[in-house]
Amino acid sequence: MLESVQWDLQWMQLAYELAFEAQAQGEVPVGAVLVADNQLIASGFNQVITTHDPSAHAEMVAIRAAGLQRQNYRLPNTTLYVTLEPCPMCAGALIHARVERVVFGAFDPKTGAAGSVFQLIPHEAHNHRITVQGGVLQEQCAAQLQAFFRERRLAQKSKRDGQ
Repeated sequence: MLESVQWDLQWMQLAYELAFEAQAQGEVPVGAVLVADNQLIASGFNQVITTHDPSAHAEMVAIRAAGLQRQNYRLPNTTLYVTLEPCPMCAGALIHARVERVVFGAFDPKTGAAGSVFQLIPHEAHNHRITVQGGVLQEQCAAQLQAFFRERRLAQKSKRDGQ
């Protein structure tokens, strides 16, 4: 059990570091890694703005890359680590991809689909059930997002005040 917790922390730390890459590109800082047997399969970070693609969330980028790497849209026996609770779009993709487990950092009180707002991932109606664990590196992940949005609001305010 202790070893599992250490792996969760290690992989979430990598996802957290990827979130800085998103932030450096002006994207919402969310990072994700997909792992099987404690080996990295794929990673991603938000690229919605840079790719002009509303579906380019960190989770989607990671599972697309994993599908290409494995030459299969199904990703059984994998764990996705993501710094923010998946939204409904990502939740659906994770279910269809047959990801086994989702571990996330910050809870999303506006669009979280792993229990915060919606119960999409843990819903009993699905023929594939994903194990969910939230709150891993929660404080770090939440602080990163809060700082990003605080900075964005200040920039918008400065822009308005300067006009």
